[in-house]
Amino acid sequence: MSAVLSGKSSKILPVVAIRDGLVYPKTEAPLIFGRPKTVKAFEEAVKSDKELIILLQKDSKVDDPKGSDLHKIGVVVTIERFVSLEQGELQVLLRGSRKVRVTQFLTDDPFLRAAYEEVPDIEVDNDDIRAIMKHLFAQMKKGINLGKNIDFIALMGLFSDLSPNDFSYQVAAVLDVKPEVKQELLEEENVQKRLESEIEHMAREITVLELEKKISKKTQQKFEKGMRENVLREKMKEIESELGEDKEGEEMSEYRRKIKQAKMPKHIEEKSLKELDRMEKMSQYNPEASYVRTYLDWLVALPWSKKNESPVVIAEAEKVLDQDHFGLKKIKERIIEYLSVMKLRELKQKKEGDTTDGKKRDIKPPTILCFVGPPGVGKTSLGRSIARALSREFSKISLGGIRDEAEIRGHRRTYVGAMPGRIIQAMKTAGTKNPVFMLDEIDKIGRDFRGDPSSALLEALDPEQNHSFSDHYLEVEFDLSDVLFITTANVLDTIPPALLDRLEVIHFPGYTQDEKFSIAKNYLIPKQMEAHGIDTYGLTFEDDAAQVIIRRYSREAGVRELERQIAAVCRKIARMIAEQKEDIKDLPQRKVITENDVVKFLGPYKYNEQLAEKKDEAGMSTGLAWTQAGGEILFIEVSAVPGKGHLILTGQLGDVMKESCQAALTYVRSRWQKLGLPEKFYEKIDIHIHVPEGAVPKDGPSAGLAITTALISALTKVPVRRDVAMTGEVTLRGRALEIGGVKEKVIAAHRAGIKTVILPKDNRKDLVELPKKTTDDLKFMFVEHMDEVVNVALTKKLPL
Repeated sequence: MSAVLSGKSSKILPVVAIRDGLVYPKTEAPLIFGRPKTVKAFEEAVKSDKELIILLQKDSKVDDPKGSDLHKIGVVVTIERFVSLEQGELQVLLRGSRKVRVTQFLTDDPFLRAAYEEVPDIEVDNDDIRAIMKHLFAQMKKGINLGKNIDFIALMGLFSDLSPNDFSYQVAAVLDVKPEVKQELLEEENVQKRLESEIEHMAREITVLELEKKISKKTQQKFEKGMRENVLREKMKEIESELGEDKEGEEMSEYRRKIKQAKMPKHIEEKSLKELDRMEKMSQYNPEASYVRTYLDWLVALPWSKKNESPVVIAEAEKVLDQDHFGLKKIKERIIEYLSVMKLRELKQKKEGDTTDGKKRDIKPPTILCFVGPPGVGKTSLGRSIARALSREFSKISLGGIRDEAEIRGHRRTYVGAMPGRIIQAMKTAGTKNPVFMLDEIDKIGRDFRGDPSSALLEALDPEQNHSFSDHYLEVEFDLSDVLFITTANVLDTIPPALLDRLEVIHFPGYTQDEKFSIAKNYLIPKQMEAHGIDTYGLTFEDDAAQVIIRRYSREAGVRELERQIAAVCRKIARMIAEQKEDIKDLPQRKVITENDVVKFLGPYKYNEQLAEKKDEAGMSTGLAWTQAGGEILFIEVSAVPGKGHLILTGQLGDVMKESCQAALTYVRSRWQKLGLPEKFYEKIDIHIHVPEGAVPKDGPSAGLAITTALISALTKVPVRRDVAMTGEVTLRGRALEIGGVKEKVIAAHRAGIKTVILPKDNRKDLVELPKKTTDDLKFMFVEHMDEVVNVALTKKLPL
């Protein structure tokens, strides 16, 4: 109903709040009413003159808006038709009548009522307005052509002969803008300004529509291109099939042929054919097809049955080992024994053939070898020589720094870019089932959150298990039992016990100077001269030239530094010949490289020729130490100074070596009377024990004899013989205990110019491993007690 507010010209109508739509004057719009207050207001309007005030909410999230939540400018609408829906909702067709301003909100129960007054628009009908209307109408048509959705009734309204104000409202009703903008257009009273604003909004909308159409066109073009290609491919297939040139069918046939030729175990062949059937059913452009194709390529490329059948010839193997490596007699003997076992095993397998039940006799392969020694002694090259002696393929896998288990076992096929592990990759490269595998630097494998690669090696290096090695990528077992595995390491400490238990360790000692000389003369010098292109000039190294490089320019257990120095000399000569200079007398004419030439090429000596002391000194003894690079001599210095009985230890000594110093002092204190010392000599002095090269950590019990000797010498003022070196552990009672690394230590003593070496009696057996030249040049004293050491090492005998 319509009512007049007393004393005023305003009328009262029910108010309906809407969230995000507007009904403009002279336009129609369908709305759905569902809120209880809205439905009651509608019912009230139907009973009277079917008029309502439509007001837009300021915040669409408010469910029960009050008068303060609504805009004041709205539209009086007439209810044209309505339909009742489920759950009490109403679908209503409303027609805008006039724009109004709410002057006062009245009761809010059971629904909102408001007093209002009409708001007239400022409308001028002139040429400018008509031009704006024409331009806006053209924009609307362009938008419709670009795909703008407009209700049919609204479209008909646009094409009608409308006044500028009505046309403006018709356009505002179909604009795709936010509710706030719709409200601004409603509140604008100046028709020309409203039309200009609508032109701006329509221009933005057209820009968006053009972009949408462009994107849609590109998408459609791609789709059509894909469909066209697929149709052409299918036609091509049919044509090839008719001509008997079915390339896809040929590819599948080729895979079946390769699978047959690979002679895989039956269950693996079945899996391969199953994967092939899967690929055959897929489109060749399916990404999964490329993964299956790569997997099949790996399966057919592996040597499932291909073996190198060359027999093991022991005499030939010995010859090859001697050609490639000088010395290493004990190691070569062990390798020949290993190869002999392999030969007899193969003969036995051929002789017995199949057993009565049709199964091959399971003969366990020999153990896995592990070459352990300092760098440069020929561990890796010896593995290559073994492969040559057996006429087998050689494959080297460097394990240093590997931290990911997948490097060994491979990645599962579910990952993009997955591939097999290094072992399977090496098998494919080798191309045979029984290559020689060199697993280099097995002691330098790391571990982190990605797994422990050394644990993955357990299966491959266990003769009991490696006949069914499982790679994550292959997902089938691969037989590694015919592979000859050889591992190398510099130390054993970092190899996990479970892995070390599967290896037979062969220790590589350092080379003596004589062995280095033979290696340089017979192997390194010819090799480097050829590498530097000077072998055709008839040049030769004098023996003294090679010896000076060994003694004065390299000091190591192996020969890598020696080879580098020889290479440096060859480079100098190569440059001199290339520049046609004769700076070193008439070298190209005399064809001989002398010791003086080497000194000019390499500069001042890097190392002293003799490491032994120049004179006998009290408080200094020469010990022997073992390092990863071989053996070294070690000087022990002891000084007694006035003090309060302190024992000072310096030189970065480890805990075990510190305990050896304490044990030596206790032994000396227990022998004070026989040594001619005061009973409480230690109370008024400080004893300082120092081992030079303080930056180098030192540890171990084998310096006990040398420390005790130096301590006795310092306290009794009797010098220690400079040409005597010693090694051995000492106890509190003065017993000399057995130690390790004898060969390396004795070689170091010989290299340093020592004449006499003192060893514990239990180490006499270790002399068997020493070269004859070394044992002939040295005098060995085997002792059981410290008293014997003192009588040999000191320049003056003490009454012990």
